[in-house]
Amino acid sequence: MTSPDPDTGLLAPGWAGSPAASATADGAYLQALLDAEAALTRAQAALGLAPPEAATAVTEAADAGRFDVRSLAHRARGGGNPVIPLVADLTEAVGEEYGPYVHRGATSQDILDTATMLVAARTLDLLLADLDRVQRALARLAAEHRDTAMPGRTLTQHAVPTTFGLKAAGWRALVLDARDRVAAVRDSLPAQLGGAAGTLAAFTVYGTEDTQALTAAFAAELGLRAPLLPWHTLRTPIADLAGCLAFTAGALGKIAADALVLGRTEIAEIAEGSGGGSSAMPHKANPVRSTLIAAAARRAPQLAATLYGSLAAEDERPAGAWHAEWEPLRDLLRLVGGAARDAAELTEGLRVHADTMREHLDLTHGLIVSERLSAELAPVLGRARAKALLTDLAKRTYAEDLSLGELLAHEPELKDVDLGALTDPARYTGSAGALTDRALERP
Repeated sequence: MTSPDPDTGLLAPGWAGSPAASATADGAYLQALLDAEAALTRAQAALGLAPPEAATAVTEAADAGRFDVRSLAHRARGGGNPVIPLVADLTEAVGEEYGPYVHRGATSQDILDTATMLVAARTLDLLLADLDRVQRALARLAAEHRDTAMPGRTLTQHAVPTTFGLKAAGWRALVLDARDRVAAVRDSLPAQLGGAAGTLAAFTVYGTEDTQALTAAFAAELGLRAPLLPWHTLRTPIADLAGCLAFTAGALGKIAADALVLGRTEIAEIAEGSGGGSSAMPHKANPVRSTLIAAAARRAPQLAATLYGSLAAEDERPAGAWHAEWEPLRDLLRLVGGAARDAAELTEGLRVHADTMREHLDLTHGLIVSERLSAELAPVLGRARAKALLTDLAKRTYAEDLSLGELLAHEPELKDVDLGALTDPARYTGSAGALTDRALERP
């Protein structure tokens, strides 16, 4: 029996089958490593430091399909990273004449860091596309339900009325915040080129008079930023990735958290478009998309913490701090990419039960508008009298199973007050509509 592929995602349904899964797979990482090696040779050729034929030979050989990724993984244990065996295999594949131009002047961290930036850039492009799907779906929901009244909840209890449109607009605002952070980080991702200890010394031995020009040419070949300095132990790019990915997971997690609560059987104000089944209970339609997003949001901060911890890296190249980044960063890219995929499916198929929301506004027998009544009745009854009356009636609503409006109607002092309007929860949503409109103006 053949051994299983470690990238199948058997225990990771949140990212399995997502665009991010393909973009971060071992084969994709291997191709990014090869792309970095080929770009380095092309950059040197562009500056007259290597023959054009060498650039062509290395680029043609740099095809992940020609290399055994499993063998590379096993042999990586010898030197602690996969670049060392890959350079040997790529040099052999290029051939004796141009093999010496493979990896010339670079160190393993140059290639692996640059490949990581390539994998991150390619994954963030996919992530941004899914975040755009999410924000468009939420914009539609916010517009459609601008005036759909529902209970606002604070500390798990009914507070005052709000609208589902404002809730969806709030979700969208978080997604747009995430999008902006991801886009900024995507545009800032740098190539890495420093040589053995960040001095680019070996490149000068091979005839490079302007190492800044070489770094710029290398970055341009890959569509990455040219760094001001080699960043072997200056890990701002990794920290920035950690931050934007953890924030995105949390932003999507907020949507999932609300969806899980509002979709409970007892509440049922919204529902996923297509729930998942249960192995034991045929009647179940589980909120699978929300569940997977929530799981990603819980894991992401700890993964980001590991990456932030690696900022404290000793010397010019560290032992352990760099190595500790590789798996958590890939996990973060996968988790958040999968969560964005699931969030797009969730929001595009979300079912909103406006009638149920309206029914729930009456669960507190009208007490959900007590704040409004306190303010409106104070000029009529006096502040102290209004407070005392509402406190007494609040107790009686449950004891007598009557609504607050019905009890108020028996108060002679209020015979000229339009209690129907004052006690209608749908007419006490404040500036929710205007706030929703304002939020939707953000592109």
